[in-house]
Amino acid sequence: MDFELAAKAAMWFLPLSLPICFWVAYSDLKSMKIPNKAMLALLAVYAIVGLIVLPMPLYLAGWLNFVVMIIAGFIISSLGVVGAGDAKILAAMAPFIARGDIPAFAMLLAFCCIVAYALHRAAMNIAPIRNLAPNWQSWSAGKDFPAGLGLASAFAIYLVAAAFGG
Repeated sequence: MDFELAAKAAMWFLPLSLPICFWVAYSDLKSMKIPNKAMLALLAVYAIVGLIVLPMPLYLAGWLNFVVMIIAGFIISSLGVVGAGDAKILAAMAPFIARGDIPAFAMLLAFCCIVAYALHRAAMNIAPIRNLAPNWQSWSAGKDFPAGLGLASAFAIYLVAAAFGG
């Protein structure tokens, strides 16, 4: 699949964004919270690296994506549809997603969230796996799900695919 995000830009974003993706997934699994610092770190990567590797119109379009997503995220979070951390980290990911890639990213995001949900639910019912991290709040969060796992996975896969396959 070809992506509009240039491979060169994705290769610059990837090594700085990937640790943040792991941080987001781990934090959400462990505490059912995504730290604001993770969102700010991801925005800092875009602010600095994006300014260097993207043409100015694309760089500014990315910030517009952020504004749209932070407003939409605030609304859907206020309605209780998603957690505030999930909405904020998705907004922080938005600048990196090229406009032409939004439909493909949306499908990837849906797929990753479904797979993450299924794997998390399966893992929480397997005692040896659950015992590896007995204090994770996500094991006992009831109907709530650590969506940061699916969000971070989708974003990481998008950057890898854009860097090496697009």
